[in-house]
Amino acid sequence: MLLSSARSRGRYLAMTDFAIREVTPTASIPVIRRLGDQNVLIPRGGQFAEDITNRLTILGAKAVVAPVINFAAADDTVTLQAHFDSLSAGRFDWIVLTSATTVDVLQHQKIEIPESTRVAAIGETTAQALTFANIRVDFVPPTDNSPRGFLNALPDGFVDATVLVPHSETSEPTLAAGFEERGIKAAFVSAYRTVGVPIPRDVVQRVHSGDITAILVSSGSVARQLADQLSPLPETTAVICIGPRTAFDAQQAGLVVSHTASERSNEALIDALLEFRNA
Repeated sequence: MLLSSARSRGRYLAMTDFAIREVTPTASIPVIRRLGDQNVLIPRGGQFAEDITNRLTILGAKAVVAPVINFAAADDTVTLQAHFDSLSAGRFDWIVLTSATTVDVLQHQKIEIPESTRVAAIGETTAQALTFANIRVDFVPPTDNSPRGFLNALPDGFVDATVLVPHSETSEPTLAAGFEERGIKAAFVSAYRTVGVPIPRDVVQRVHSGDITAILVSSGSVARQLADQLSPLPETTAVICIGPRTAFDAQQAGLVVSHTASERSNEALIDALLEFRNA
């Protein structure tokens, strides 16, 4: 909340040793602005950016949204459409979705998932995207919401099912290997391509000047674009990754990872930023 707005409501801002907090004359518990001095780059758009921005704003941080990737049609649209036709005809028992972008593709293509086909979501952002799209979610891994966690907690009857896995131009190696080991009949099909987007010059300048204090990395594709467009980063800029796989990809791209979320969820990503700043 802006200072002028706070004063207009008879409120004031008090400093603590780690945050700015807003105190109201009637409130018994102050709202802690634990990230009140942070400018955080969100290098991805869409519902992910909207949700992360809301979470950061509550904590007092200023979000800077500058997507570094976008998505284009798959190279082999004929094969993709054939699999989607089979999906609509009810020929798959399960569809496994591993990214929010794949959900966007389903919506863009106006694909209707039949009642007979169950829907599995891997990753919290994937489940959120399905919910926002009013697509039911029949299964998410109960603890480790990752491809490995999914393989370790397969739903009943999955091994004998026919499965569709639409993904990016890069396949899902963990799932593919795991399904093959278990004899699962799965069709992996490329649903989209990832393309880079130039970061606006003013945002690049803010990063290099140190004005951007943290960058949130949500995928390997994002990490590679950040490394290509922003390296070298100031030593004071925190690089926070959404999970171990993304952290590995970021390190491979040449980024110095400051902290990693314990799981692939928006909440865990913000918690990782808080943990790093309060360490």
